[in-house]
Amino acid sequence: MAHHASLPLSRPPERLCLLRLSAIGDCCHMVPVVRTLQTAWPETRLTWIIGRTEASLLGDLDGVEFIIFDKKAGRAGRRALREQLGGRRFDALLLMQVALRAGLLSRAVAADLRLGFDAGRSKDAHGLFINARVAANPRAHVLDGFFDFLQALGIRERHLRWDIPVPDAALARARELIPDGRPTLVISPCSSQRLNNFRNWSVESYADVVRYAWEQLGLATVLTGGPTAEEQHYGEAITRLAGVPVQNCIGRTSLKELLAILGRATVVISPDSGPAHMATAAGTPVVGLYATSNPDRTGPYLSRRWVVNRYPDALRAAYGRTVDVVGWGRRVRKADAMELITVGEVTSRLRELLDTPEEQRLQAPQGAVS
Repeated sequence: MAHHASLPLSRPPERLCLLRLSAIGDCCHMVPVVRTLQTAWPETRLTWIIGRTEASLLGDLDGVEFIIFDKKAGRAGRRALREQLGGRRFDALLLMQVALRAGLLSRAVAADLRLGFDAGRSKDAHGLFINARVAANPRAHVLDGFFDFLQALGIRERHLRWDIPVPDAALARARELIPDGRPTLVISPCSSQRLNNFRNWSVESYADVVRYAWEQLGLATVLTGGPTAEEQHYGEAITRLAGVPVQNCIGRTSLKELLAILGRATVVISPDSGPAHMATAAGTPVVGLYATSNPDRTGPYLSRRWVVNRYPDALRAAYGRTVDVVGWGRRVRKADAMELITVGEVTSRLRELLDTPEEQRLQAPQGAVS
């Protein structure tokens, strides 16, 4: 176990390395942590080792050196990282991902202090790659879990600021889809790349919500998502079944374009997936559809009050357990779990949100901002 500086740090470090490769939503949660570091320690040079897809969204954040790691590259990728770092030494490495892949990759980073998660949030031999841990915080939202690293370093303040750059071309594309003044619902219906997608609500339910939004609330719908076969199927089926005008952009946007579209929406509907957190970063309220995962851990951070939360019911139905006795990250992997969410619950959330003054639609959790 290497010697390291004692915590909290007595002065700002010169060089700080953050290692968080994926996924999109988690990397969005990292941005306020970066913004807080930049505010508290403006002289500290920040390097973030990030995955390729995630870098296409976040790799142009100001004031951060990004080193992109291709997860498919394996051992060769680790070698390439070592070469790119060129023998540099960091005052501290924040290993903010517990996956074994991230741990092995962290060996390429020379750092005096190697800070990782507490034992309760560790797995995949995480403890072998670090020499200091953050304090235990057993029932934390993922974003709060990242702020635990700053707390350990001695930074108490929090800035819930994202400011992710959006290129002009992406803004122009979003403006074409959602003209100024048009109230718009953006639905990102699928949680992509999941085996036997337990997180996806039914196309019929989505179509009912689209119809209600158009006929009762005056909201036009734009569908967004990735290029997978399942997502394409969802887009086509929802468009067909809704029977009202729908703009289907599934599989037709880059991540920057998606961010721009989410930023122009009045409201976003999404299950537990990257776009829910991208919308939060873009300043748009989210009606999150949660039954297979716990929204207190992975919900849209500023839209907790709008979440339709059937997770406790899904846990009870699948395992006969309650939220307070299962592991904090426990998922429900049952094909029908999402069907516990009713169309009526979603439409009433939408109506309630639209009846709320715009400046009150996003709310930081109590105690989340100092």
